Amino acid sequence: MIEIGFQRPKYLECNYETLTEKYGYFSAQPFERGYGITVGNALRRILLSSVTGAAITAVRIQGVLHEFSSIPGVVEDVTDVILNLKSIPLKFEGDEPIIMTLKKKGPTEAKASDIVHDPDIEILDKDIHIASLDKDGKLDVEMIVKNNRGYIPADQNFDGDLSVDYIPLDSSHSPIKKVNYRVEAARVGKRIDYEKLSLEIWTSGSVSPQEALA
Repeated sequence: MIEIGFQRPKYLECNYETLTEKYGYFSAQPFERGYGITVGNALRRILLSSVTGAAITAVRIQGVLHEFSSIPGVVEDVTDVILNLKSIPLKFEGDEPIIMTLKKKGPTEAKASDIVHDPDIEILDKDIHIASLDKDGKLDVEMIVKNNRGYIPADQNFDGDLSVDYIPLDSSHSPIKKVNYRVEAARVGKRIDYEKLSLEIWTSGSVSPQEALA
């Protein structure tokens, strides 16, 4: 009887027909039995926790000292404005913090496209709604953007060098939005007890699925 040596994938296949800037489907085979789920689970954990991304870590809103307040002439309260700001996907590869600003007077709608930023920052979705201002409304916001990994609570984003009117935020830096994996049976020669690992990756667009997996 001929024994087949330890099997491992030689390369990773990508489905280019479905590949986009935000979605990728990949597969690899053959894995020895039990290795597919081990590798799949490890890749999922690493992708969700260890890929660097940019996020807003602190904001200063003129006339506001804490997030549980309101802004005269602005429909949304401060909490909602901050949530909308945090939802803006950013691409930034710098090592040092950088500042973005937003200044609007009503009556108008403030959107991500109204944010003034350094050329090193890219706003990936400029249509995101930030706030609605009536005729007396005024919104003056300064935002600190940093690169990091994973989830950072607000207390860790506190910076004593900033003025007291800055509000530190909890920030989610991972550009990986979702990862799914599936393990199926695979054949090598006459043996059918090997495994195929399929991996789906969704990103914010700041990194491509291929870059995330590289």
